[in-house]
Amino acid sequence: MTPAPLAARLSIPSGPLFFPVTAYGPGGDLDLDVYRAHVRRGVDAGAAAVFACCGTGEFHALTPEEYERCVRAAVEAAEGRVPVVAGAGYGTALAVRYARLAEAAGADGLLAMPPYLVVAGQEGLVRHYREVAAATALPVIVYQRDNAVFTPPAVVELARTDGIIGLKDGLGDLDLMQRTVSAVRTEVPAEFLYFNGLPTAEQTQLAYRGLGVTLYSSAVFCFVPRIALAFHTALRTGDDATAHRLLDGFYRPFVELRAQGRGYAVALVKAGVRMTGLDVGEVRPPLHEPTEDHVKQLAHLIERGHALLEGDR
Repeated sequence: MTPAPLAARLSIPSGPLFFPVTAYGPGGDLDLDVYRAHVRRGVDAGAAAVFACCGTGEFHALTPEEYERCVRAAVEAAEGRVPVVAGAGYGTALAVRYARLAEAAGADGLLAMPPYLVVAGQEGLVRHYREVAAATALPVIVYQRDNAVFTPPAVVELARTDGIIGLKDGLGDLDLMQRTVSAVRTEVPAEFLYFNGLPTAEQTQLAYRGLGVTLYSSAVFCFVPRIALAFHTALRTGDDATAHRLLDGFYRPFVELRAQGRGYAVALVKAGVRMTGLDVGEVRPPLHEPTEDHVKQLAHLIERGHALLEGDR
């Protein structure tokens, strides 16, 4: 798939962007049968794209060999119905290696995550992502967060780079995002995509929508797809009353629960998937499982969220 078709498929999504968890068996090894089932469920439920082996998928915990097998399994499960975008990261050499593994596994694009550990200047960051983009024919979405934060001129340079089609923002600085969108719109004629990539992005998506950013990642889609779809539809149709009801009754309490433990942006989601009857296993170290009480609170939240949907009928 060339960059243009992927960008076109992502620009007006029919449903949430799905970031599946990675399934492990009782011994901690990959369980690709369960993983395929998880991906297939998400696609059947209405996902517009699958983002495999990214943050929610514990990219940091996978060996290169496991990574390639997972990406290949996601491609097999998606069956071409929606694009599959794979995570890639660490230093430039390893990021290039992961990019090539993703291409060999049949991925349609890459989500390029921040370089490992180092705090680099803008020139070095731009060079890093340009080298990743040049390594394969896969279109690249750059993930801004933590130690990879860009000035508007740097994003203009990225947008001018062959193969780079978008920026996913995990920082949450709306002033910076507005200046970035404005700079790219002014100086780059080609379409450039923007994604809200904050944890539980639904919580901030009304604000991002005001900047013209309509794409966002949905981790909760992993375990409450009906709620995630209802929220996505409310945003798309301008039904702010439904969006506010779900924010007040489900998303805000979920975000507050997520804040009770480090790593819960992944561990709590994985616990939610297990509640759906799909045993995806526990998170790998250094992440840890939620407490029993927090899991009970999550179960109550899920019940409340579904009750809010029943109120629409």
